[in-house]
Amino acid sequence: MLERILNGPTWVALGWCAVAAAAGFVVHRVAFRVLAVPAPSHGAVRAFAIARLRAPLGLLLPVLATSAVLPLQVGFDAATRDAIGHALGLLAITSATWLAAVAVDVGAAALTARYDVSAADNLEARRIHTQVLVLERTLITVIVVVGLAAALMTFPAIRRIGASLLVSAGVAGLAIGLAARPVLENLIAGLQLAFTQPIRVDDVVIVAGEWGRIEEITATYVVVRIWDDRRLIVPFSHFISQPFQNWTRRTADILGTVFLHVDYTMPVDALREELGRLCAANPLWDGRVCVLQVTGAGERTVELRALVSAGDAARAWDLRVAIREGLIGFLQREYPQCLPQARVSLETPADEPRAGTAH
Repeated sequence: MLERILNGPTWVALGWCAVAAAAGFVVHRVAFRVLAVPAPSHGAVRAFAIARLRAPLGLLLPVLATSAVLPLQVGFDAATRDAIGHALGLLAITSATWLAAVAVDVGAAALTARYDVSAADNLEARRIHTQVLVLERTLITVIVVVGLAAALMTFPAIRRIGASLLVSAGVAGLAIGLAARPVLENLIAGLQLAFTQPIRVDDVVIVAGEWGRIEEITATYVVVRIWDDRRLIVPFSHFISQPFQNWTRRTADILGTVFLHVDYTMPVDALREELGRLCAANPLWDGRVCVLQVTGAGERTVELRALVSAGDAARAWDLRVAIREGLIGFLQREYPQCLPQARVSLETPADEPRAGTAH
């Protein structure tokens, strides 16, 4: 009975396919309307998941419903049925790939939402964010590649090319391996960085001679925001094969230095007391280190080093600038004679007569 109802000319078959697609669309709309009903349990992550999953499921459900009805339609000839089935297969692969990538994105958002990177003590949060971010980008890349390969393999010509490549797998594999080496190298390096974590999101680093913060970690490269708002793009492999500085590897606390050159007549204790006063009055100082030491004695000047501590690199920079300005101002006000001086002796040798004396 069902077959007699479904069997008919081409336009009837098209009508049944349209009805199936509409039914899938209605199911999608009803399901997401129910999920979107406000409730106390709805959080930001759930709202984000509903918003992201709506589009790929809106494509996948009608495609699946149409694919389920298509084999029952005898109103299509074999060529038409194969063409429609091929198109539905491509749409199904596309929507499934899209849905899988979005699901990974939603899962990553759910994990990272529990850790606040903006908190003062954010070491654990930055560790989790970095691992999740790298793994998310890697998984999405793999999903897209697999989906693209599955879509291409639905074409008979592509399958024949694939079979011919398998015959010459040695040469083809070597050529593909050499061509894809940089991409694979960065993907593997990304996984290594995710687990060993020499860098994390928001770390302060010096790489390629530039000071900046890790702003973004993609599947194959890292974006470093330099202090003057330029962006440095660094491949993952650089962090594996080249040395770099990480100023926030364990903690964000850091020491800053200020060097001064003064005359030998400068009383160091007075300058040391002034350094203590400047640190105590500056809110950028974290109270850990405030030291003044003589680190050098040259031919004309004494080198003094002020060592101060701050909560992070940005505060340390501003603190160093303030301490430097304060110490220089103190020298200018209280001990101007102790600033670096060049001394010239004008003594007359004993065997030479002085001016105005008779020979």
